[in-house]
Amino acid sequence: MDRNLYTEDHELYRATVREFLQREVVPHHERWDEARWIDREVFAAAAENGIYALQIPEQYGGAGEPDYRYRMIVCEEVARVHAGSFAVSLALQDDLVLHYLLDLTTDEQKQRWLPGFAAGEIIGALAMTEPGAGSDLQGIRTEAKPDGDDWILNGQKTFISSGIMADLVIVAARTDPHGGSKGFTLFVVEHDMPGFTRGRKLRKIGLPGQDTAELFFDNVRVPRANVLGGIGRGLPNLMSHLPRERLGISAGAIALSRAIFDVTREYCFTRTAFGKPIGDNQHIRFELAEMATELDIAEAYVDKSVLAYNASTLTPVDAAKGKWYTSELQKRIVDRCLQLHGGYGYMSEYPVARAYTDTRIQTIYAGTTEIMKEIIGRDLAY
Repeated sequence: MDRNLYTEDHELYRATVREFLQREVVPHHERWDEARWIDREVFAAAAENGIYALQIPEQYGGAGEPDYRYRMIVCEEVARVHAGSFAVSLALQDDLVLHYLLDLTTDEQKQRWLPGFAAGEIIGALAMTEPGAGSDLQGIRTEAKPDGDDWILNGQKTFISSGIMADLVIVAARTDPHGGSKGFTLFVVEHDMPGFTRGRKLRKIGLPGQDTAELFFDNVRVPRANVLGGIGRGLPNLMSHLPRERLGISAGAIALSRAIFDVTREYCFTRTAFGKPIGDNQHIRFELAEMATELDIAEAYVDKSVLAYNASTLTPVDAAKGKWYTSELQKRIVDRCLQLHGGYGYMSEYPVARAYTDTRIQTIYAGTTEIMKEIIGRDLAY
């Protein structure tokens, strides 16, 4: 089916992305996974080649390009080279951290942080989750108390993507214990602030190259100049950025699902059993037909969401619909594709095996499937 989503300019950009990936990512991503660490230099190279941070205004070193279709192309091409850890690391920067720095910063903060981000020299992280607070943001216990012109930050965060590598960490903290939804504020903690320490690099069942960490804040003195988005505005600021984050999950989910389906389809018509390609069996063809149909239909929804985002009309509810459905679809597609590979699908050198473990987190982070359904259900209630 012709998607009609991209123009000639987008396809020219796709060629640039493919060339970059073949040069800078394909030779290294298996080593990154084995080392549980992505070479930091690749982010500077990616930024230089326009692979992310396109939306940063030209005055800060970016391209000033807001069209999400370019981001979608990166998702598709990274999925095709099966570099899952790199894909998630890029998504963290482009779909999360960057938009807090674009939308919530003062002019002075933009001058401090955006040029380094545009050059790939500054890596960011978003620290919301705590040992006792995941999807329930109002359960956050990390706190900040005023002290003259500064704030004193205490607490801990866990499951923080790129927490080890990050130069800047956007930290959600409670600033008014009696303030309800207005009792939280975002702070930018910089890597060299005394009292800010990183715990162990967490071992995950998937995405091994993408570092995930525990973070600790022990009387960290954060200057007022590092308050992000205003005192007491933490929860609204977090909520307002969830649609972009969840669109990013949808884009990545449909891209990886399509990539794994494509290699599985090829496998089914080259792998022989009982004297013929396994794809010549009706059951296998039906499996492929079902997956192809589901992918086309879900892809149409994601494409519609991309255009809505470009037009600033993507709602939190519509983003939640896409996030839960495409992430659950990704689980089904990858599982069925592994089954069609038989024993080879269980071998880690096959992309489908790595995708199987990488995929499991998709229905959990950025809001679980259950939370997405609750958001949609509340919108439907009278």
